Amino acid sequence: MVAATIGMLSSSSLPSGARFLNNHSSISYIYRSSFRSNFHSHSSFRLNRSTNSIDRINKNCVNPICTVSASTEMASPFKAEDARIPPAIPLPTPPISKFKIALCQLYVTSDKDRNIAHARETIEEAARKGAQLILLPEIWNSPYSNDSFPVYAEEIDANKSPSTAMLSEVSQRLKITIIGGSIPERSGDRLYNTCCVFGTDGKLKTKHRKIHLFDIDIPGQMTFKESKTLTAGETPTIVDTDVGRIGIGICYDIRFQELATIYAARGAHLICYPGAFNMTTGPLHWELLQRARAADCQLYVATCSPARDSNSSYVAWGHSTLVGPFGEVIATTEHDEAIVISEIDYSLIEQRRTFLPFQRQRRGDLYQLVDVQRLNSTRTS
Repeated sequence: MVAATIGMLSSSSLPSGARFLNNHSSISYIYRSSFRSNFHSHSSFRLNRSTNSIDRINKNCVNPICTVSASTEMASPFKAEDARIPPAIPLPTPPISKFKIALCQLYVTSDKDRNIAHARETIEEAARKGAQLILLPEIWNSPYSNDSFPVYAEEIDANKSPSTAMLSEVSQRLKITIIGGSIPERSGDRLYNTCCVFGTDGKLKTKHRKIHLFDIDIPGQMTFKESKTLTAGETPTIVDTDVGRIGIGICYDIRFQELATIYAARGAHLICYPGAFNMTTGPLHWELLQRARAADCQLYVATCSPARDSNSSYVAWGHSTLVGPFGEVIATTEHDEAIVISEIDYSLIEQRRTFLPFQRQRRGDLYQLVDVQRLNSTRTS
């Protein structure tokens, strides 16, 4: 995915057969083509990190060395802002540049009280280790099943939620930001898969209801339909916190690139996806999707899963992971219970966007992504 993203930078000058070679001091492409008369069959390009330029380095070229500025000649002549409607919001200056995040991969049981107490202990341990942002898994207070969702659901808005009451108390006491994974939420006669975000003052800053419900049918392997019991959310969720602007998705939401692109266009520094990918969909797709979203949007992506319980009717894949803005895996774990603590450095976002300025090279004359919610709000304001 890093290769694909880098390829977008040079699409106007490199042929479609360009091949990614390395990700160290330089990034090189080798290709075989006669796409231009002044090149022989073997040529290469290198993205020079120090000069932010594309260098043609093959000695067989008629002009052995030429440099093309990534910010001038490589830029599209079309208005990139037309590719996003409304135009993208500039990346805001975060309240903090560096901080530690903790991904708490929890073992979940059928005992809700135990799950809540265990989550509290794990959050406290992560905070002692210096984490300022805590991410919990999807459905951490309940077994993951359609039979369990109605039984374990809590009324968050009516203050009848022991799970979120715990998150509020501990976030205020420890002065940390908590992305509270997700729990089954009851609202009237509907159930939702809901993530609550608490600030350092213990107040509920926002909640995200899972937009894309996990309805799949893979013959001979797995059938699961969240829509049997859950209602889909209607709103993309982005929130400003003491550790930056964060977009929220839940598990299956990660498969939809448009949602991540909207969050990037709204100035997110980080997208958090509490998830419970399973043994069928997880092994091939979980990490690839994380890396794709991070590299495509050039921001951080954090995911957090329940720990694996092989005796459960729904077996989670695990592998909670933090990915950086180049699509690189910064920290991860296997399937057992674990606390993954790693540093986020937001300065790398601007660095990556300088190296690969494809955010400014989108072809608004060929394609558009419309943020319907933002567009409607600007029309009514």
